[in-house]
Amino acid sequence: MRFVELLGRILFSSLFLLASFGHFTPQTIGFASNNGVPWANFLVPLSGLIAFLGGLSVLIGYKTKIGAWLLVLFLVPVTFMMHKFWGISSPADAAMQQIMFLKNLALTGGALHIAYFGAGPISFDHRYR
Repeated sequence: MRFVELLGRILFSSLFLLASFGHFTPQTIGFASNNGVPWANFLVPLSGLIAFLGGLSVLIGYKTKIGAWLLVLFLVPVTFMMHKFWGISSPADAAMQQIMFLKNLALTGGALHIAYFGAGPISFDHRYR
């Protein structure tokens, strides 16, 4: 059972690690700009860096609580800036953005859980405590 926490960290962090690279593309920066994100050329790559560092920290279990807070810092503004389902007229598009919004709320809950409880027994944090 002690590997369950490690597996959870791997699965949870993989989303942030894989998605962070897209934050450096012109398409993602343009999409964010079109959604009203100010200074998108700066903030979108910065958010990708924050997501990557937070995800890496959670994955390897080093400074995990700080990494989880980085993910919260990433998720809260992204959720409310990029997934404003309440302002979309197309029912299909609104439904998709609502799903993305709720997914991000769940991810924020997971990050807060990790921020409180830490990485678990198979981690650098536990080993050097």
